[in-house]
Amino acid sequence: ACTTMTFTAQKCGVCFQPPSIILIYRDNSQDKTRQRIMPVRNFSKFSDCSMAAEQLKNNPRHKAYLEGVSLRQLQKLYCLLRGHLEGESLAESLEKFRQEETIDPEEDMNKLDDKELAKRKSIMDELFEKNRKKKDDPDFVYNVEVEFPQDEQLESCGWDVESDEEM
Repeated sequence: ACTTMTFTAQKCGVCFQPPSIILIYRDNSQDKTRQRIMPVRNFSKFSDCSMAAEQLKNNPRHKAYLEGVSLRQLQKLYCLLRGHLEGESLAESLEKFRQEETIDPEEDMNKLDDKELAKRKSIMDELFEKNRKKKDDPDFVYNVEVEFPQDEQLESCGWDVESDEEM
């Protein structure tokens, strides 16, 4: 039997105030686009982004929604949040992340420890996946940064989620 996912992740973003990960997803059973807000608790500038990402992805309340979101992307969002807690601007955090994401062709892979090596490998796998379009792959953009107004309450995000405007 073919199981279709009830939820299709479309965009994932981070909100600094209150700290939360925001997911825009499609509820296929009702054919509606919705927004899910996953509050980030007990996360500080000393927290481990990859652990936080794994915990969120495996959280029973969110698991089904996050099936289509890669662990690397959740890590990225947590890193942006951590950068914010450390007083970095969004641009700085993104730049730092971009440098980490770029693989240096001159780099001697033999000198890296296992953890770093695994990281490079996952970046390469991801680049490979990105370049190899799957036949049935809807063109979803996963890596979208969503900037939310800092001071307004989240309810007034001012998105009409039902509308078809480009975000």
